[in-house]
Amino acid sequence: MLVAGGLNKFAQVMQSQEQIICSNYGISGKNSAKNLERNELSQWVEHVTKQLIEDLPETEDETEEESASVAAFLDDLRPRKMAKKDSRESPGSVQIHAHHGWSNDHRTSDGQNSFNLGSDRSCEEPGLNLLTLLLECAVAISVDNLGEAHRMLLELTQTASPHDASCAERVIAYFATAMSSRVINSWLGVCSPLINHKTVNSAFQVFNNVAPFIKFAHFTSNQAILEALHRHERVHIIDLDIMQGLQWPALFHILATRAEGPPQVRMTGLGNSMEQLVETGKNLSNFARRLGMYFEFIPVDKKFGNIVDISWLKIRRGEALAVHWLQHSLYDATGPDWNTMRLLHGLGPKIITLVEQEIAHEGSFLDRFVSSLHYYSTIFDSLGAFLPGDDPSRHQVEHCLLQREINNVLAVGGPARSGEDKFRLWRSELLKTGFVQIPMSTNSMAQAQLILNMFPPAHGYSLVQGDGMLRLGWKETSLYTASAWTSLHP
Repeated sequence: MLVAGGLNKFAQVMQSQEQIICSNYGISGKNSAKNLERNELSQWVEHVTKQLIEDLPETEDETEEESASVAAFLDDLRPRKMAKKDSRESPGSVQIHAHHGWSNDHRTSDGQNSFNLGSDRSCEEPGLNLLTLLLECAVAISVDNLGEAHRMLLELTQTASPHDASCAERVIAYFATAMSSRVINSWLGVCSPLINHKTVNSAFQVFNNVAPFIKFAHFTSNQAILEALHRHERVHIIDLDIMQGLQWPALFHILATRAEGPPQVRMTGLGNSMEQLVETGKNLSNFARRLGMYFEFIPVDKKFGNIVDISWLKIRRGEALAVHWLQHSLYDATGPDWNTMRLLHGLGPKIITLVEQEIAHEGSFLDRFVSSLHYYSTIFDSLGAFLPGDDPSRHQVEHCLLQREINNVLAVGGPARSGEDKFRLWRSELLKTGFVQIPMSTNSMAQAQLILNMFPPAHGYSLVQGDGMLRLGWKETSLYTASAWTSLHP
């Protein structure tokens, strides 16, 4: 187990190893930290959606139902609000709360709505019209009025630009593109877009450099795995979507320096591309060899939920088993949720590390639209505070990563198209089906704090510890939640 005095070393090691891996792809870890005026797009979106609901006509039963439905979505499905920082805390510090303290109430004592719309008020006039049109278009799509939706989307796609200085217009442009795909796919059939793994992985690495969210997932999960596998001599890690394995070299480095000697490590990496898996395995094997650590990599080019024979995972008796899952919305990485849960029960892992996005993947189109609009508005806010509008890194993340996630949530996902029901929150399902939560330790909290220290504190990232979990967000909106679990019968 890592002691507190070793946390800084762990952070430095992880940062340096990520930079080494990223350098192989020509990606710099240095980024401009220019402070721009805050757009506060997420709060502005919430304000406009509430105004639109109040203005919706109530003359037809169908319209009344849609109005009530959208209102419920705004109350129940928006990303959770994080407890506010204490005004007495020192500049740049992060307030830690014992309980989550979520709140959806944005009203002042006199009952009036209170929103900080930020200093970018130039977006309010044209942006207000575009956002209203986007929301009306979403309602039209939800009731299969595709002709009217198509008419509105033509205006949106011709007006909103993903290169605009306004965060609002950038978000609207990407949502309009995704909704256009949704309309076209509704006419033609189910959408199954091709995945350019190299483009996605490159953008993922850039996102790891310019925002703390991926590092948060890596640091906290590695710490939980280290603690759970302490003193075990044979370790097997299953990564449900390993991609390029950016987080594992730092873990290997710490395992290799254990006082009792390094364990034997076997890793099963799952993914959609055998070529990418082989390359990832080669890189990790070379790194482990340099550390003098035994390492074996098993590539499986299957979705975890599509595995029919558990022997494909090459589990051996006597191994301490860890399962890691960093969730994202780029594509369906694991397949059917029910079978994924069945396999996890069959494996009986010592620990499952789970990092979830606070976004809805299940339910109706309007469910996913409202949830994702709040979620990605907040993400765009955070990028806009850190990078100027014409920054190449910001454009790469937005265009190659976030656009694909938005498109997958709106144009591809949903039970009506996939034929599958997705769990809303995996941590809730794990709890209901017999897994036991392992509270994230104070060392995991310290790891998360170290991540935020890598970014200028004035940027507004928020860290909350509660219910045994860690939540990282922007301002008061929770975006990523890390938790750890164990089987009753490991």
